[in-house]
Amino acid sequence: MTATPTTWDYDDYDPAEERLRESLCTLGNGYFATRGALPECTADDTHYPGTYAAGCYNRLTSAVAGSEVRHVENEDMVNLPNWLPVRFRAAGGDWLTPDTSDVLDHRQTVHLDSGLLERRTGFRLDAGRVLSVRQLRLVHMADPHLAALRTEFTVEGGPADLEVEASLDGGVTNSGVARYRDLDGRHLTHVHTGDAGDGTVWLRCRTRTSDIRVGMAARTTAGAPVTAAREHLGVTQRTALRAEPGRTLTVDKTVALHTSRDPAISDPLQAAVDRVTGAAAFDDLLERHRTAWGQLWRRAELEVPGEAGGILRLHLFHVLQTLSPHTADLDVGVPARGLHGEAYRGHVFWDELFVLPYLNLHFPEVSRALLHYRHRRLERAVSAARAIGRRGALYPWQSGSDGREETQRLHLNPRSGRWLPDHSHLQHHVGSAIAYNVWQYCETSGDTGFLHTRGAEMLLQIARFWADSATWDEQSGRHRIRGVVGPDEYHDAYPGADRPGLDDNAYTNVTAAWVLARALEVLGRLPEPRRRELVERTALGEAELEQWDSVSRTLHVPFHDGVVSQFEGYGELAELDWPGYRERYGDIRRLDRLLEAENDSVNNYRASKQADVLMLGHLFSPAELRSLFDRLGYRLDEPTWQRTVDHYLARTSHGSTLSGLVHGWILARARRADAWSYVQEALKGDVADLQGGTTGEGIHLGAMAGTLDLVQRGLTGLETRGGALCLDPVPLPELSSYGFSVRYRGHWGVRFRLEHGRLEIAVPAAGPLPIDIRLPDREVRLQPGDTCRLALPDRPARQPGRG
Repeated sequence: MTATPTTWDYDDYDPAEERLRESLCTLGNGYFATRGALPECTADDTHYPGTYAAGCYNRLTSAVAGSEVRHVENEDMVNLPNWLPVRFRAAGGDWLTPDTSDVLDHRQTVHLDSGLLERRTGFRLDAGRVLSVRQLRLVHMADPHLAALRTEFTVEGGPADLEVEASLDGGVTNSGVARYRDLDGRHLTHVHTGDAGDGTVWLRCRTRTSDIRVGMAARTTAGAPVTAAREHLGVTQRTALRAEPGRTLTVDKTVALHTSRDPAISDPLQAAVDRVTGAAAFDDLLERHRTAWGQLWRRAELEVPGEAGGILRLHLFHVLQTLSPHTADLDVGVPARGLHGEAYRGHVFWDELFVLPYLNLHFPEVSRALLHYRHRRLERAVSAARAIGRRGALYPWQSGSDGREETQRLHLNPRSGRWLPDHSHLQHHVGSAIAYNVWQYCETSGDTGFLHTRGAEMLLQIARFWADSATWDEQSGRHRIRGVVGPDEYHDAYPGADRPGLDDNAYTNVTAAWVLARALEVLGRLPEPRRRELVERTALGEAELEQWDSVSRTLHVPFHDGVVSQFEGYGELAELDWPGYRERYGDIRRLDRLLEAENDSVNNYRASKQADVLMLGHLFSPAELRSLFDRLGYRLDEPTWQRTVDHYLARTSHGSTLSGLVHGWILARARRADAWSYVQEALKGDVADLQGGTTGEGIHLGAMAGTLDLVQRGLTGLETRGGALCLDPVPLPELSSYGFSVRYRGHWGVRFRLEHGRLEIAVPAAGPLPIDIRLPDREVRLQPGDTCRLALPDRPARQPGRG
């Protein structure tokens, strides 16, 4: 693999790396995406073509065999009909693929600036002839329902008769994740195909239980006659070409996709046929596609030199493909693995906590739409809370189509082969993440209309859940939240306990206190008529508000040995033999699976999968974190925080791609000299597949967006607070020179440049109002068109205790 600021390249063909490359070469536009599989290859142990439309889910029930047969229900993002297939051969010969033919050279290139996947392969034919194949693929960024594939054939060493077939395949299943393959993955039914004439064929089907209708149409042109034939679960177009040496032959395939979830259509199939027959030729499609990508890159300007810059640009590319401006028209959330594969079943977790802070400063309309997804499911969250005897809103840890809890109750440990209870639905802190995103979006965008309506409704119901979840403990004189699971995920019960859940997870309690305080603040800001409406609608009385204030000041935060405890009782757990396990297994990222296969449990040890307590330092600035602990009646001084950081650094296996990101963010301020190794892990998590095969199942969108936000907000200390842009830069030596632009409260393209201890800020001339800039030692007001250059003080990293 080689990278430049504008390309991502793979040389040679390596079957063992193909799944990884397919994920990282995925193309999408926010409406749908297609993995970077070779069009002539079908799904097998090496290749996995997949196409996924945002928000297109289906629910199936499967029998799970074990000591007893049990039935499990899962909702999955559906692998839609495969539009890619284009295969070719010398007349009368075998179909050519890199797995079955003599390959002379092979190269795949993602052109990041134009959203184009280029493939070049040389195949050896008989009689000294060579067939060179070049393909250009796009998933259209201007028209979200279109995709196109151009295939160019050039022969050397003598003429050749070629046969080419282009198909739409409706016989696909969800089988891209090995540990799910024993479960039912047949999501499509009622597959029908036909020939619309003029080189256009179509396929229609529907999902088995969600009854989403899918229409797909393809137009193939080849400069020669094209015939069509219906086949079982598919339709194929065929053409024969005469290739002369030095003359390039071109076959273009243009595809349209619609589903019944689309607005303003009545029939997905007719919409697809109409769209593809009216689509322009490939060159014109490409031109419009390039223009749309150029506009996105201007809005998401990021200039970072070196290898880190190349990876960051790839990360930004995949964020834009998953959550583009087209997403703003859809009812979808943030799929944790993008639209790039079937891991996590396409579900929505808390990963938006790492994604929206980046989008807020570039594509606030997309952030708003993603928060609408949560608001539309607020009623379902209120019902979920009521079902366990609580008031307020309990959002699911895993969400899909309709907001019910999609977390499986059983999961497979591939190391032991055992199906085990899954208690991760107890991660109720996802509600605090949603509240945090509401607050951050409104602070950044200045969207008081959203804050006073949908935002306030979500904040109040999430706060109400936390207040109702807290119970008063006479012995400690504090409120406590029991029976939850924290971000760590490894710990889901006490050693030997017969019930799942932990008490007083520090991250959960501190963020719950923050939510309660912000909800009270929002109520105080609301115009009186709106406040009255909300109070009447939710039957919110003064006694309840007094309880919120009390809980926000008295929630218990456990400590042990002078550090913040991950949860009550954490300090009583055994220490793990970390050197011994590393020597025995090497890679211990999934320590939970290793211990379970040994008939042991990670619940017995002080061991974390990823940042838990330290997530507080990721979400809150040092001053805000200290203030939160002050409100709760605790002192979080610099030595306590430093000890806390060191304690968990030594006891974390980094079994999540988010772990290196959060630790790099924390260390940039707490111990700068050690930060870069964790930042590198975050940068390379997917491109080097550090989690051992997981990237081939789909990229980790939260980690990718989080690295962008690390540069944008983490290293600059950028906060949108009190109507101002607050900055407190701590550039790493390895990332001391970079630039980016943001969209802030009506200003399109406020530019920041950090270089050699100096900060440059430029406000566009067309902006509506001046911008207040606050640094630790000064304040600056910039008028539209102003540029200022500030020397940064050379000072040590700041801690929460330093404010």
